[in-house]
Amino acid sequence: MTYDETISHVVQVVEGAGVIVMVLGGAGAFIGAVPVVLNPATRPTAYAQLRRHLGRVILIGLELLIIGDIVRTVIVEPTIESVLVLGLIVVIRIVLSFALEVEIDGRWPWQQGRSTPPEE
Repeated sequence: MTYDETISHVVQVVEGAGVIVMVLGGAGAFIGAVPVVLNPATRPTAYAQLRRHLGRVILIGLELLIIGDIVRTVIVEPTIESVLVLGLIVVIRIVLSFALEVEIDGRWPWQQGRSTPPEE
């Protein structure tokens, strides 16, 4: 097995981990939301809590996928075209990450506090 093949396998494992985190984390968020929805006292906040948990899971999964893309581009396919594609992918994922961060916390990441407390 060559060095490039080894790195390709490592990248596949990292990307697989990102997908697994999103699938299992998403399932866990939905399963965890069931008792919240069934309890009349916490039902009004169930949707906001589920969105926050799903957002966090997606953010972690996106970070793992970005790691895989960076390793693949830098080590396996260091061409101008692959670097440009990586740049585009990273920009898209950064925009998604910022959008999810705003959805989760209700503020931009660089803002200090939140005007209203998060609903749990």
